[in-house]
Amino acid sequence: MNNEQKVLNLLGLTRRAGELISSEDIVLKAIKNQKVAFVFIAKDAGASTSKKFQDKCKFYKIAYDLSFTKEQLNQATGQQRTIYGVTQNGFAKKFKELLTM
Repeated sequence: MNNEQKVLNLLGLTRRAGELISSEDIVLKAIKNQKVAFVFIAKDAGASTSKKFQDKCKFYKIAYDLSFTKEQLNQATGQQRTIYGVTQNGFAKKFKELLTM
C-alpha cells in the first residue's frame, strides 16, 4: 500500500475518531483560533478558495496539503467537502510524516 492510500485511510480513521472538521467556515474559524493542526485542501478546489486557505495556513503556521482531489478526500471521509481540518496533533504529525516520505 502506497503512502497516498495510507493518508486516505488515516483520514477516514481521523473522522471516525471525531478529530476531523470540515466545511470552509468551520475550518477557517479553527485556523484563526489555532484549533487545527493540519489542513487538507482539495487540489481541484476553486482558485480563490485554495489561495485563501493556503494564505491563512501560512500566516498561522499550520501545515497543509494539496495532494488529493475532492473525490479522493470525499471518498475517504464519506463527506462532500473541499477543505478538511485535523484537530489532533498526533494525527497531524502522522499526516506530515506520510506526506514527506
